[in-house]
Amino acid sequence: MTETTPPNPPVDENRLIAERREKLGALRKAGVAFPNDFRVDSFAGDLQADYAEAEKWTAEVIEAQPRRVAVAGRIVLRRIQGKVSFVQLQDGTGRIQLFIHQGTLGEPYEAFKGWDVGDIVGAEGVLMRTKTGELSVKVDALRLLTKSLRPLPDKFHGLSDVEQRYRQRYVDLIVTEESRRAFALRSKIIGFIRTWLEASPRRFMEVETPMMHIIPGGAAARPFITHHNALDIDLYLRVAPELYLKRLVVGGFDRVYEINRNFRNEGVSTRHNPEFTMLELYQAYATYHDIMDITEGMIREAARNVLGTTELEWDGAAIDVGPAFRRWRMEDAVLELNPEIKPSELRDREAMAAHAQRLGVNVKPGYGWGKLLLEIFEKTVEHTLVQPTFITDHPVEVSPLARESDADPGITDRFELFVNGKELANGFSELNDPEDQAARFQAQVDAKDAGDDEAMHFDADYIRALEVGLPPTGGLGVGIDRLVMLLANASSIRDVLLFPYMRPEA
Repeated sequence: MTETTPPNPPVDENRLIAERREKLGALRKAGVAFPNDFRVDSFAGDLQADYAEAEKWTAEVIEAQPRRVAVAGRIVLRRIQGKVSFVQLQDGTGRIQLFIHQGTLGEPYEAFKGWDVGDIVGAEGVLMRTKTGELSVKVDALRLLTKSLRPLPDKFHGLSDVEQRYRQRYVDLIVTEESRRAFALRSKIIGFIRTWLEASPRRFMEVETPMMHIIPGGAAARPFITHHNALDIDLYLRVAPELYLKRLVVGGFDRVYEINRNFRNEGVSTRHNPEFTMLELYQAYATYHDIMDITEGMIREAARNVLGTTELEWDGAAIDVGPAFRRWRMEDAVLELNPEIKPSELRDREAMAAHAQRLGVNVKPGYGWGKLLLEIFEKTVEHTLVQPTFITDHPVEVSPLARESDADPGITDRFELFVNGKELANGFSELNDPEDQAARFQAQVDAKDAGDDEAMHFDADYIRALEVGLPPTGGLGVGIDRLVMLLANASSIRDVLLFPYMRPEA
């Protein structure tokens, strides 16, 4: 069906709602409001797929092989022409046209003419193809299942008010095909990741860990605080599941992963939401090089299997996840894009502080050369990383849970993955020396006492777990929301979160 309902002139929405309430009142008096006994046996998307070959499934062939169906969904378009009406019915899989003829439907036809766009209906009939070639249901039974009291937007290509799209996602999903496609894609991506990780030879096991922690840990982030009334103690919504997952590796589960919700009491932007989804995994007897291989393979195969291609577009940039991802040491990247910095200055705190100030970085007294290197990287390098790039070998100072390099003291076996200037993943060879970890926790406590509200707490039980013995292990965290942004070509994280956080309405 190509016909559309012409936009109505501006009217008072309250009046429209009042009119619909009157119609609902009449349904209540008749005892037919909100029935729940209609049963569906077919879906619009499946029917469209079954009869997609129009040359094979001509009107004559369909008529000769009658198929009776029961479909239900929302009226999104309609055109009434005397005794004949055309309706576009939308369900969770797609749309199909209803062909409604007064002579076939009978007495209910007059009641149908008073129904509204947005109403949810159930229809039964046989399939047919119209003169324009559109697959349709020739309706002989039609019921109003839910009376919609609020009119849908006039613009049938979607909501033009971006904020309204986020606040009223239920309306956005009805009228915006791109939104439905993005969230269906998100579901497929997460499903593929689970299947891929659990398949041989990877054989990861999915687990669940607590979302309320006595001690916030696993990431340098400001936590949300809640209170447990029965125990009369404060708890923290988790900022990361890392320390619990590594406890499981200590316990003998050598390959574990969790697709988890994390909460960080920080800013909101096109890349950040206070509640977000992460994939974290840990593999015993693996190094950060092995984890980079897993990360690269997972993203490449997700693109191939979910999208059918490795060539992507994200915010106007052409991205190809097919070729091998670049692996670039952080110090080398900073040197290449900052020719004013000499190699001999990279680990000289005073020299790096001077360069950072020159670049407009706010230098705090507690910053060592490692933190200053990271600040300069974020200022001058990060935004240039368009094609997938692993930035490796981060300083110990900014990597409190990563293993220090055996060959290069002060540097850790760590990487971050960047695509189009955005961080997608973080991984490293895990620190499994309990005495070294205890010293780093203490350094984080000292930083917190000095005013760093994102520094970690000292987790004595985790140290005890390391003392039992954590095998050499590689770990990974992937931002699922940002990965979906990449594969769905979404500019804002709010476009891939069904219900992003918004300020309350007035």
